[in-house]
Formats: sequence, C-alpha cells, structure tokens
Amino acid sequence: MTQSQGHEPAPAVHDHGGGVHSLRVPIPDNPLGHTLVYVVGTDRGPVLIDTGWDDPESFGTLARGLTACGTSVAEIHGVVVTHHHPDHHGLSGRVREVSGAWIAMHAADTAVVRRTRQARPEHWFSYIAAKLAAAGAPEEHIAPLRRAGPRALPGLSPALPDRDIVPGELLALPGRRLRAIWTPGHTPGHVCLHLEETHPARLPGHGRLFSGDHLLPGITPHIGLYEDPEETTVTDPLGDYLDSLERVGRLAPAEVLPAHQHPFSDATARVGELLTHHESRLTALLALLAEPLTPWQLAERMEWNRPWHQIPHGSRTIAVSEAEAHLRRLVKLGRAEAEAGSEPVRYVAV
Repeated sequence: MTQSQGHEPAPAVHDHGGGVHSLRVPIPDNPLGHTLVYVVGTDRGPVLIDTGWDDPESFGTLARGLTACGTSVAEIHGVVVTHHHPDHHGLSGRVREVSGAWIAMHAADTAVVRRTRQARPEHWFSYIAAKLAAAGAPEEHIAPLRRAGPRALPGLSPALPDRDIVPGELLALPGRRLRAIWTPGHTPGHVCLHLEETHPARLPGHGRLFSGDHLLPGITPHIGLYEDPEETTVTDPLGDYLDSLERVGRLAPAEVLPAHQHPFSDATARVGELLTHHESRLTALLALLAEPLTPWQLAERMEWNRPWHQIPHGSRTIAVSEAEAHLRRLVKLGRAEAEAGSEPVRYVAV
C-alpha cells in the first residue's frame, strides 16, 4: 500500500459497492484493533454509521479515509450511531463540530449518554465498587476503585445526540432505504440498520445489515448488566440479546457489515451458532451452581479466553457483569435462585 503525503500510512478503505465504503479506524491499546466505520452516500451527502474512538490518531485515520472516498469530514451530512460505546460513538462530537452533521441514536442509549455526561467520575467509581462488593468481589479488587477519585475516563463526555432512531422506521436518508432494527442486549439501545436495497453483487437474501456489535463473524459480543446507577428496573440483557438475535435471523440479509472483523454472509447460520453457544453456556453454569456461588465465584469458574489468574483487573470487572447477566437470565427462567439471607448474595440451581 502506498503512503500518503507526509508519510502517513494510507487508510484502509474498502468499497462495498452501492455507495457504501468502510474505513478501519484504530482503537488505541485494544485487542479488537479497529472499528469498521461505514460511509453511506445519500442525496444530501455522506452519512457515517459509527465514528470510532475519540483519539487524535483515530480522527486522522477517519479524515484520511474520507478523503480517499472522495469526501471529507466537513461534508458529512449525518452520523448514525449503533450504540453508545466509545469505540462507536467517540468521534461523533468531533465530526459534528467540523461538519454540522446531526447525530442519531436510539433513545435508550441517548439516556445513558445524558446520565454519563451529568455524572461525576467518582460517583461512577463508587457505584461500580458497591456493585462488585455486592457480587462478592474481594477487597483487593475493589480497593483501586475506592481510591480512584476524579479522573478522566474514555466515554465520560460523549456527544449528546440530537435525533432519535425510531425502531422499525426508515431513517431520513434521502435516496436510501435504511431501516432501524432495535437489538438490545449489548447495550439497551443498540440498533442494527437494514439497508433495504438490492445487494450490488446480487447475493441471495434481503439487502445488507449494518450489525454494529450485535452480530459479529467470529466474536461473541459482551453481554453484561446494563450499568446505570439510577436504574431500578430488573433488566434481562441476555434475554434481550437472544430475542434480538432471533429477530435479526428472520431478516435473512444477503450480507452482514459488522463493526469489527469483516463482512460475512449467512446471517441465519451465525445467529444459530450464537444461540447454541449461549444455551450451552447457561447449561454449563447450572452445573457450576450445584453449590451456592456468588457472581464473583461463578466468574472465577466460568470458561474465558484465558485462565482467570491471567485476566487483568478491568476485564475481571467486565467478566463479573457477564456472569451476573447469565445469572439473571437463569433466575428469570426459573432455573436458579438467590439463596435467602446470603450476603453477598449466592445463587444455586433449582
């Protein structure tokens, strides 16, 4: 690949046909490597699906990629955000500052963004520390969070969207048919976007699906509890995710354009693999719950991509949230229950 002027690496840009390009925007210090940001041409100008991480290198890559597509950040007409996580929504505000573009997001994730902007960092750390204590985490894991105090964290000042993505409706993209499909699970307001147009290579199926993090070719997305200090409703993120998977499977798109890894076909088969994976995992967790366990103890015993002692501090916190999401699903199905009077609470199979 040739180098652009100034000896910066040329951006990784791919033409998917039919007025759709993708840009590989790097995520700093993250094993995922990059976010696939999609550029969709419309009669009013290009629209981005996600924007990537808020980082100078990432913004530079985005800008060079748009130049390679024959446009620029200043010409962006709008930004459609699949969900609020910083590797997707991070650069939305910067793009809006340069271009005046609108930003659209599902109302459930916009509510998360609004609360995040209002919360002080120390409030967030206190909330996480209390949740971990209730889950049975040892003091040596919680102590760093108690000492954290006010400091900058990625995603704590995200751009506030100015448009709602309404499930089931076509987005206001002149000249295109892009329909919003609400797919909660990874976040409460995650959306996939169904491009209801003939596939440019005429692959069999129904259009193309921008799947965000909901449906990925080789990764099972993280499904943890919806973290919200103000939430009082007992949510079921894994149940939401499984229902959303089945809804996407029924669409039977010709091709899936995910936010990580690479495009793929046969969404129905991939949905089947993920449904089977989660059912197998729930069955395995029930076997572990033959004895009463706290969420932390369950996370220690679950299968991850590496042994528990090799999992770093932040990833352990995420793992416990995932264990809790699976526990909540089992409780809702009547296959597990909390042990009365236990503190921290322990769960056991029934």
